[in-house]
Amino acid sequence: MSDQLKVRNVTVLGATGSIGLSTLDVIRCHPNRFRVFALSAATKVGELAALCERFVPRFAVMTDNDAATQLRATLRVRSPSTEVLAGREGLEFVAAHSEVDVVMAAIVGAAGLKSSLAAAYAGKRVLLANKEALVMAGRLFMNAIANSGATLLPIDSEHNAVFQSLPRNYARGLANVGVEKIVLTASGGPFRTRPIDSLAQVTPDEACAHPNWAMGRKISVDSATMMNKGLEVIEARWLFDAEAEMIDVVIHPQSVVHSMVTYRDGSVIAQLGNPDMRTPIAYGLGFPDRIAAGVGALDLAKVGRLDFETLDLARFPCVGLAYEAMRRGGTAPAVLNAANEVAVEAFLANRLRFIDIPQLIEDVLSKISADDATSLEGILAADQLARTATRDMLATRAARV
Repeated sequence: MSDQLKVRNVTVLGATGSIGLSTLDVIRCHPNRFRVFALSAATKVGELAALCERFVPRFAVMTDNDAATQLRATLRVRSPSTEVLAGREGLEFVAAHSEVDVVMAAIVGAAGLKSSLAAAYAGKRVLLANKEALVMAGRLFMNAIANSGATLLPIDSEHNAVFQSLPRNYARGLANVGVEKIVLTASGGPFRTRPIDSLAQVTPDEACAHPNWAMGRKISVDSATMMNKGLEVIEARWLFDAEAEMIDVVIHPQSVVHSMVTYRDGSVIAQLGNPDMRTPIAYGLGFPDRIAAGVGALDLAKVGRLDFETLDLARFPCVGLAYEAMRRGGTAPAVLNAANEVAVEAFLANRLRFIDIPQLIEDVLSKISADDATSLEGILAADQLARTATRDMLATRAARV
């Protein structure tokens, strides 16, 4: 059996989320290429049990201890060969296990940082869907990839598109290979044309109704505020060693052009496709081969038109906040991410208005200084400091009402 046809053991971190389920859908189509080694979830016992019964992994991890106890009882009957682990230690164990070839890092938010780093330190092929790993600890993460010999493949559709549109020798430096700009596209979410003065009345269900993509609620809100795009700008900075001035954002409502690279000679190279995350997932799993993703071919005649608009920072101030945090550097991006996670959680719980999300984040950024991001401990300390500050500000707001 050739190296390319070797069956690869895959750990899927965040298996019950949209990226995790899409990953398993692609794996199911290629039983001769991939085997599910481990699956993880936070609290969704029934959903993870069903996946274990279908894919029979060697390990299943529940980050919640009580959920792990329930899963063990369930799998004694449904998948007795699957060993159940618990907690963050379990995540790091299955991410770094010697028999694992590929790790899909798809845990949402800061919760996925340590396990993503564990895979990087262990030299795995890391399929990175957890953008917060680079937002919070970009230099540490990229150093871990370089020092361990790991392979990093971006799974966010935008960064995957940029990766496909760059020359393979881009690590020489973008300017040295003729790159002028990285252009990240953004759909504009559900409120691209909604009157700004009506955004104060936005409900969580409205914010989660994305016009093009099926995503979890937290990411859907980030798409509605476009903080998701701001985080992707920071992610692109680390993935492609690009300064802020080399990264642009353009609104593209159809979500067909997933991102572009502009070159010194006037060329623009883009990656197009239907808005389906199985495409970048299949690219990451099969690289350098192209494998079937279960996604239909793009019909440009049916699409009919491709529109592009300038980003309006007055409508989407979160993007500006992300650029500001990136330029400040150090732990500022970790503070930005932590404040956003707490703010989105409060909005989804109807404790914060949609339009107050960026203002709360800005207040936290202005209160907390950006320290050096040279250690994981320092980054995590900044994350916790920002979460505490954000919750305190929320409590003060509530007391005033």
